[in-house]
Amino acid sequence: MTQITDAELGQFDDQGYLLVRGLLDPDRDLGPLVEEYQTVLDDAVADLVTRGAVQHSHTGLPFGERVSRVLEESDGALNKYLDITLPQKGISRATPMHCGPAVFALLRHPRLLDAVERFIGPEIYSNPTQHVRIKPPAKHLARTTSILSEIDTTVWHQDAGTGTADADASRILTVWISVTEANQKNGCLLVAPGSHRNGLALHCHDKRANYSRQAIPERLVGKDRVAIETAPGDVLFLSKYTMHASLPNKRDGIRWSLDLRYNPPSHPTGRGWFPGFVARSRAEPESEMTDPAEWAAAWRQTRDHLAANPPTAFQRWAEDDPNCA
Repeated sequence: MTQITDAELGQFDDQGYLLVRGLLDPDRDLGPLVEEYQTVLDDAVADLVTRGAVQHSHTGLPFGERVSRVLEESDGALNKYLDITLPQKGISRATPMHCGPAVFALLRHPRLLDAVERFIGPEIYSNPTQHVRIKPPAKHLARTTSILSEIDTTVWHQDAGTGTADADASRILTVWISVTEANQKNGCLLVAPGSHRNGLALHCHDKRANYSRQAIPERLVGKDRVAIETAPGDVLFLSKYTMHASLPNKRDGIRWSLDLRYNPPSHPTGRGWFPGFVARSRAEPESEMTDPAEWAAAWRQTRDHLAANPPTAFQRWAEDDPNCA
């Protein structure tokens, strides 16, 4: 069993990231997730066809190619069906999301939580800022309007900059899981080593995006940048202040990952209107959520509530911030 050493924790403190290879088994640990998403895709495509968002179901294509074709044809609408959270705005009672048992099992995977415990301690809360990232080949994004800059590349940012200010003092750990291989040709992550030491950096409105997105100006990132190439089952741990981005996918297949976060239960999550849960508690094990149906129901109830009571949109920096000029 992979055990994170004190030396590796020291590296994390120094560099702001730690890659643990082979923490999860691609077949045993990630296989149920991959299988679950076959059904998620079938259901999503059926709904998109019914709504007229796509004309073709592309039945019979391999999973990755089918995702890419449907993403392209639906102008990105498929993306919401695949994610394990709700968007920050525009939520209705029909907004799609996926909260399946295989996802829940991965959120609570003992080996994963053993590793998380080394960073934040034995009381672990599953932060509701969580995403499935399926990056299709760039060629399938060329004709889209809504998702080209959203999933083709990820701009330089810090995860601390994507949550509310009440979580600035929270001990939030980002956990990035590689479901497929990720390399410099198909859109792996880039990190700026040591960038976490200076705290929260300025983020400016990204004029390339056709939706509200903020990015760290290139001049603040620095020249020291490392491409993190991974195999299925590798897990990358990031400080919430570590600057990171991703490359475009120039290959023919998809690049698939999960972006999860954890923090101690008493700490604000940065997305207080979304439901998290106690994933592990050594002190009060009875407080742990163990039923995937309960977790899914919490998200559905939250969706109904937010459809009637939209959350206040937040951006940490004003679009006309003079420091961004």
